[in-house]
Amino acid sequence: MTRISDVASVIRSKNAGPYELTFDIIFKDRHWYDEALRRDLINPALIARLYGVPERDVLGIVAFAPANAIKATIKRPLVSGDIGETDVYGAQQHAPLLTISFDEDPAR
Repeated sequence: MTRISDVASVIRSKNAGPYELTFDIIFKDRHWYDEALRRDLINPALIARLYGVPERDVLGIVAFAPANAIKATIKRPLVSGDIGETDVYGAQQHAPLLTISFDEDPAR
């Protein structure tokens, strides 16, 4: 099984302002970046499922070839710093991405 954590050098989350979270996946080489794009591996349906948000709250998925990177952005379920919000910097939200595998279609 080829897990995304085996082929990415960076998998992280962070704030994209107080109302959004962004997720970065930076692949170790061009092969795996291209393969992720070819398979449409990182897509709105997958991100919505992994983060338990409606697909309309997946605000964008952007591929950036010079860095072999894919970025996904969602609307934060709770505003950064709001009562009940537990990760003000959004830096601890990447774990669901670690479940992605190239050997199955996780979004469908």
